Amino acid sequence: MSSGAQQGPAARQAAMAERVLAEGSATAAELAERFGVSLMTIHRDLDELERQGIVRKFRGGVTAQPSGVFESNVQYRLKTMRPQKAALASHALRQIEPGMAILLDDSTSTLEIARRLRLGEVTPLTVVTNFLEAINLLAGRRGIHLMALGGDYDGLHSSFLGVSCVEAVEQLRVDVGFVSTSGVHGGYAYHQEQHIVSVKRAMLDAAARNVLLVDHTKLGRVALHRVAPLSRFDLLLVDDGASAEALRDLDEHKVRYEVCATDPREGDDRAGVT
Repeated sequence: MSSGAQQGPAARQAAMAERVLAEGSATAAELAERFGVSLMTIHRDLDELERQGIVRKFRGGVTAQPSGVFESNVQYRLKTMRPQKAALASHALRQIEPGMAILLDDSTSTLEIARRLRLGEVTPLTVVTNFLEAINLLAGRRGIHLMALGGDYDGLHSSFLGVSCVEAVEQLRVDVGFVSTSGVHGGYAYHQEQHIVSVKRAMLDAAARNVLLVDHTKLGRVALHRVAPLSRFDLLLVDDGASAEALRDLDEHKVRYEVCATDPREGDDRAGVT
């Protein structure tokens, strides 16, 4: 009997989730062979992982990657496009000055900003966020006044959302808001999920200036919901993987953007999540 069959459903599902999150996708047949159980068992496991929001099933397999309708799990997003996100964050720091109040959304792109802020090089600073990952990074850091936005906790995004979060944002006014979205096309920013969109829109209204961080794979892509026209952003930051065609589209829509140089030593390089 294989170790997969011996370890029990919960442990097997956890190992299966880790594998899919690491590789992006897998077929049911591959997983059945890897874990030494039947296809029927694999499909029951995948149904449970899908119910938890960790993966999405498709005919013959499963994926952790986003689509135009579904956003990927935060654990997958944390692993992807690391050099590009690092480049965007380093560039974004130029927009931050001591004494400012800034807002970070629940994207892993803006999480890279939090990673740099925790070093304490730009203080004093007030940081407002609904992203638990950023809260954990910045809590207790000297020189940073951290304001955590409340709401309904969403494990898929590791963030606080809903009406309570929107109302909390609406009571604030910050100097700069940093957000990311799943797609940019035709002069608009897009995201897959409506409850995320409502929070992002409130954040845009709460900031005197807004900066959009997008890796190059998001240019030319759409998702189910329009977040806002690109004119709502004072600056768009994109990494140097952006094609000339994609940049021409930004030029045609009179978007102010800056291209950020990527350091390939920064980590993984898989595509297209927030």
